[in-house]
Amino acid sequence: MAFKHFSSHFRAHFFLILAFFPSVYGQLYPDFYARSCPRLPMIVRYNVWAAFRSDTRIAASLLRLHFHDCIVDGCEGSVLLDDTNDMKGEKNAPPNKNSLRGFDVIDDIKADVERFCPFTVSCTDILTLAAREAVYLSGGPYWPVGLGRRDGTKASENSANEQIPSPIKPLDNIIAKFTSKGLDLKDVVVLSGGHTIGYAQCFTFKRRLFDFNGSGKPDPTLDNSLLTSLRGTCPNKDDSNTKLAPLDSASTYTFDSAYYSNLVNNEGLLESDQALMSDPRTAALVNSYYADPKLFYKDFGASMARLGSVGVLTGQSGQIRKKCGTVNY
Repeated sequence: MAFKHFSSHFRAHFFLILAFFPSVYGQLYPDFYARSCPRLPMIVRYNVWAAFRSDTRIAASLLRLHFHDCIVDGCEGSVLLDDTNDMKGEKNAPPNKNSLRGFDVIDDIKADVERFCPFTVSCTDILTLAAREAVYLSGGPYWPVGLGRRDGTKASENSANEQIPSPIKPLDNIIAKFTSKGLDLKDVVVLSGGHTIGYAQCFTFKRRLFDFNGSGKPDPTLDNSLLTSLRGTCPNKDDSNTKLAPLDSASTYTFDSAYYSNLVNNEGLLESDQALMSDPRTAALVNSYYADPKLFYKDFGASMARLGSVGVLTGQSGQIRKKCGTVNY
């Protein structure tokens, strides 16, 4: 009975947003599988909900998995592919290895979907839907997801290394990687707000604590109390590199606008986060989301829809994988 109420709430919220949401999908349609796989939304929703119940971190993991798929050669499920003798893919590229999580959740959803709708729904669409459900379960917005993507047949470690934004690169470098995908400055600030949930490994920000830009000193923009706390979590030793710190310590598992409050107060965890306050253009957007959480929610849904449209395969391009980790032969 509780789940029935849960799903009814989702449906009501979906149609409320759909009525006011502009179309940005091109060849993608929210009702693409309405006839061919009508159970799809419930299958995805239930599996993400079940995973979230046992592992609250999974919401951030699924959101990140979707981003790392789309930002590398487009949203075509390449991040899900296992390495083969002939292909070094994205899973074990340095930005992803021992870092990306949630593959098992996508595999479970795919297995359920195949039972009801064999060779019908792409792994890419499943991942895109799962990311939306994960955000909503964490308290974030719910936006219509255009569907009809097909899965790619290759993945590239080099593409992952070159195209995934690095948390220690200058802001202009990160903006350039977004704009190369057809996204813009606003999308950089909005999608960075996804760091309101989840964790980062110490090695991604540790130089801010001890040797910022080779100075032998901490990052002067970092709040002193946060610096002290982070040094306790991430001591200046190699064996602390894989320890975890929350991206937003105020509300680690709740999708809200606290991320922007952190930036205003010099409490952003990653260099790439706090750097948003160093450029007048991005700082103005940070301040607007800090002042108006509802605006952030609205813009986040719109930016996620744009992200989910990057480099998609549709029609007869690509394939519908039977298993997300392997190409059909």
